[in-house]
Amino acid sequence: MFSSYRGLPRTVWTVFAGSVVHRIGFMVTPFLVFFLAERDVTGSEVGYVLGALGAGHLIGPAVGGLLADRFGRRPAMLSGLLGSSAAVGALYAAPGVWTMAAAALLVSATGMMVAPAAYALMSDAVDAERRQRAYALFHWGSNIGTAVAGVLGGFLAAHGYWLLFAVDVTAMLLYATIVVTRLTETRPQSAPQAAGATSAKNQDGIGYGVVFRDKLLLALLPLFGIQLFVYSLTEVALPLAIHDSGLSPAVYGTMAAINAILVVVLQPFTTARLARLPQLPVQAAGSLLIAAGVALTGIADSVAGYAFSVAVWSLGEVVVSGIAAAVVADLAPAHARGRYQGAFSWTWGAARFAALTLGVTVYTSVGPATLWWTALAAGAVTATGTLALRGRVARRAAETKREQEAAALRSVPSDEHPKTATLAA
Repeated sequence: MFSSYRGLPRTVWTVFAGSVVHRIGFMVTPFLVFFLAERDVTGSEVGYVLGALGAGHLIGPAVGGLLADRFGRRPAMLSGLLGSSAAVGALYAAPGVWTMAAAALLVSATGMMVAPAAYALMSDAVDAERRQRAYALFHWGSNIGTAVAGVLGGFLAAHGYWLLFAVDVTAMLLYATIVVTRLTETRPQSAPQAAGATSAKNQDGIGYGVVFRDKLLLALLPLFGIQLFVYSLTEVALPLAIHDSGLSPAVYGTMAAINAILVVVLQPFTTARLARLPQLPVQAAGSLLIAAGVALTGIADSVAGYAFSVAVWSLGEVVVSGIAAAVVADLAPAHARGRYQGAFSWTWGAARFAALTLGVTVYTSVGPATLWWTALAAGAVTATGTLALRGRVARRAAETKREQEAAALRSVPSDEHPKTATLAA
C-alpha cells in the first residue's frame, strides 16, 4: 500500500505529519457563516467577510513564495503559522464586521503562506524522479487532516464555536513546533552565485520577474488554474445543486465525507501505480475525470446520483494528486523554487476565488446547465492543452536537471571533485 512512498527522506515525512496537523487546524472556515450568524452578522455583511477571506488566497501564496526564497523555507512557514494562529484569535475577538473582515483576510493570507514554502522545501529534499510521490503524500496528509476536521468540526460547533477557534490555534502552534524542532533549512544557494557567474539569472532579484519571464510556466499555469477552478466548483456549486434538489444540508456533509474517505483510501494505491507513467498524460486523464464528475452533478437529483458524481471527481482528484506541483518544481531554477511554487499556489487561490464569484454568478444568473457544460468543456480544453505542452515540459525539465547537476559539481571543492580525485589517483 505504501510502496510508492518508501525511501522518501525524513523531511518529506515530517512535512506530511505537519500537513495533517495543519489541515485539522482549518475548522473555523467551513463553519464561518454559522459563526457570523451567531454574532448577528447577516446579509451583505457576510459577503464582506467572505470576500475578504477569498482575497487572502490571492495574497498569501505570493508572499509565502517570496519569503521562502529570500529568507528560507522554515522562516516562511513559521511566519505563516504564527501569523495564522494570531489572526484566528483576532477573528474570534473581533468586535465588528470590518474588524472581522480584516481578520478573515489575515487568516487566509497567512494560512496560504505555508504551502509554497513547504513545496519548495520538499523540492529541495527530493530528486525529480520522486517529487510527484512526495507531493502526493503531502496531498494525502492534507485530506486526512480535512477528514478529521470535518468529523470533529460539527461536533465541536454544537458545543460552542470557541472550541473550533481553540483547535485551529493549537494546530497552527503545534505545526510551528514541528517546523522548529524537526525540520532543517534546505534553501540552496543560487546556481549562478555558486558558480561565480554573472549570467542574467543574477538579475532575478527576489521578485516574480523570474516567473513572468518563463513562457512555458505561463502557458502551464492557466491550464492548471482551469482544472483547479472546475474542482473548486465541488465546494461552491455542489451545495447549491443539493439545495435546489430539495435535499438537506446533511446530504452535502455526506458527500464531503465520501470524497474524503475515497481520497484517503485510494491515494496510496493509485500513486503506486501511476507514478511510473508520464506525468502530463496522467494529469490530462485526471482533469477529464474531474470535469466529468462535476458535470454529472447536473443530472443528479438523488443521494445516489450525487454520490456517483462525487466518486467520479474524487477519483480524478486522486489521479492528478501531486503532478502539477511536481511539474512546476521540475521547471523551477533552484534559487526560485519558492516563487515558482508561490505562483502555482496563487493559481489555486485564484481558481477558488473565481469559483466563489464567477461560478456562483453563472449558476444563479445564467443557469446550472450552463455551468455544468462549461465545466465539461473546460476539462477537455485543459487535457488537450496539457498534452500539447508535454514535449516542451520534458525537454525543459531535463535541461533544468542538467544545469542543477552541473552547478552542484562546480560547488564541490577541487580536492573532493570526482574527476579531480580520479586524476590525482
